[in-house]
Amino acid sequence: MNLLRGFLDNDSAFGQLMTRCWIIIACNVLFVLLTLPVVTIAPAWVAMDYVFLRTLRGEPDLNPLRVFWRGLRMNFKQASLCGLVILSLLGFLGLEIYWCGQFGGIFQIFRLGLVMMASAVVILTLYLFPVMAAFRGTLPELLRHSLYFAFHRPLNLLVIVFFHVFPLLLTYSDLQNLPLYAFLWCFAGFGAVEMLTASLLSREFAPYLSAVDADGEQSPVEKPDAEILEDMRKLDM
Repeated sequence: MNLLRGFLDNDSAFGQLMTRCWIIIACNVLFVLLTLPVVTIAPAWVAMDYVFLRTLRGEPDLNPLRVFWRGLRMNFKQASLCGLVILSLLGFLGLEIYWCGQFGGIFQIFRLGLVMMASAVVILTLYLFPVMAAFRGTLPELLRHSLYFAFHRPLNLLVIVFFHVFPLLLTYSDLQNLPLYAFLWCFAGFGAVEMLTASLLSREFAPYLSAVDADGEQSPVEKPDAEILEDMRKLDM
C-alpha cells in the first residue's frame, strides 16, 4: 500500500509525469480555442510558452489555467502586434512565391530567395514567442534576443525547426488519417511540441532569468540587454 501511495505521490516520477501531461493538455486546449479568432494565435502561443517555462523552472503547485491567462494578459498587445505583422509578411511572401512559381527563368532565382526569406521569418517566430514569454523589453530588444538564441546553439535550432515542421508535413501527407491527426493536435500536439521547445530554450534562458523562490514567484528579467548583447558581440553578431 505504501509502495502504491509512493508511486502515485505528486513528487514521484509518475506523479510528475502525470502533472506535466495535465499541463500540456490544458494549455493545448486553451491554445486551440484561442486560435479560432486567428488574431489571438500569437498571444495564445506566448501564453503557452509562459506556462511551460515557469513549469520547467520549478514553480510549485502551478495552476496551468491561471498562469496561462496571466501570460496572455501580460503579453497580449505586444504579441498581437507581432502576430499580425508576421502573418501579413508570410502571406505576402507566400503570394510572391506562388506567382514566381508560375514563371520560369530568373523568376526561379527570385522564388528561391523568397523561400529563404520566409524560412528566416518562421525561424525567428519560433524563437520570438518563447523569448517574449521569458523576457520583458521593447520589440527591437526581443528580436535581438531571438536572433542571439537562435544561432547560439545551431543544434537546438535544427531540433526545434524539425519538430515544428515535420509533424505538420506528416499530418498533411496522410490525408486518410487526417481526422486522427486533427484529434491529436487538438488534444496535445501543439503543447507537446512547444514543451519540447521550452525544454531546450529554458537552459539557454536560465543564466539571464531570476531564480524561482520558495513561493514560486518569478518575474521576467526587465533588462537582460547588456548581458545578452555582450554575448552577441563575442559571436560577432
